[in-house]
Amino acid sequence: MKEQDYKFQWSNIGNIKLGRPNLGSLTSVAAYRMLQYSVRSDLNQKLGATEAAGIYFEAGKLAGHEFCKNVLDKNRELNEFLSQLQNILKELRIGLIRFEAMDIESCTFTLAVSEDLDCSGLPVTDETVCDFDEGFISGILTEYLGRKITAKETDCWSNGAKVCRFSIYPEK
Repeated sequence: MKEQDYKFQWSNIGNIKLGRPNLGSLTSVAAYRMLQYSVRSDLNQKLGATEAAGIYFEAGKLAGHEFCKNVLDKNRELNEFLSQLQNILKELRIGLIRFEAMDIESCTFTLAVSEDLDCSGLPVTDETVCDFDEGFISGILTEYLGRKITAKETDCWSNGAKVCRFSIYPEK
């Protein structure tokens, strides 16, 4: 694989059981955030905060598509699919999600995530920081529903909320 041709796909994660027979698949939140926020810092310095946020969103969207195709059962009815999503995100320790509002007909949802991997416990900066999560949720639901869906963070630990809250809606 040539670097200029690289595009993330689920197989890039590799065989974790084979590669980490002693340490396994779990790591610390600090290690994850060290990677995430050092990359964000570099992107911010080189490209600016808006461009960096866009890159994180698009990366999350790609990850969400791949996650949905390879981990979730897209053949389930919506309520079963969302329940499966809740269970797997909890099992992977990504966060505890709950749907606060759902309008299935219009494809609009309000989703809250507590104990979010990306930001729970961060200092309050009066901004939202979960751009990757926005993309990840968008990618999962776009892949499942077969139509373009956007998730936009409205509340975040970093803006003083104790949960991350996302408005989810179809793109126009």
